Amino acid sequence: MFNIAFTGEFAAFFVFSAIMICGAVLMISLDKIVHMVISMAAVFLGLAGMFVLLEAEFVAFVQVLIYAGAVSILMIFGIMMTKHHAGETEPAKPIHQTLAAIAALSLFGVLFYAIRTTTFPEPAAFQQSEDNTMAIGELLYTGYVIPFELLSVLLTVAFIGAIVIAKKEAD
Repeated sequence: MFNIAFTGEFAAFFVFSAIMICGAVLMISLDKIVHMVISMAAVFLGLAGMFVLLEAEFVAFVQVLIYAGAVSILMIFGIMMTKHHAGETEPAKPIHQTLAAIAALSLFGVLFYAIRTTTFPEPAAFQQSEDNTMAIGELLYTGYVIPFELLSVLLTVAFIGAIVIAKKEAD
């Protein structure tokens, strides 16, 4: 039933999976916003590692650059620019936690059974291109240069607008 070859790729898959699962659990469990953002960045980095395992280097690079870097930094700046006060936390409800744990374990069991008993078709042979990153870059800076530049202006205007709104709240 479990005829799996233990290779470096297999070990890396489980390391990245553990990073993503731990980051996601910490994201919903922690109380401090900054710690939540760091946990979310760990999930993004684990996902970038998964993209590297899938030989999608460009997507992994974009994942690190945009999500793990820019989005996390923007969230931290947004938290710092606004008046954020930690509210009263609700008391723990053990019956809800117990029911959630049972539901999560049940879902895991059903998904595990479904994946193990399903017969997947054989994938077709993959024709790897020479350099997909160069092809994406050429297309981005030739055919889509106008939308690319308009998007950068739109993001700059949105960021300046967020700063203006945050400054008005501070006054």
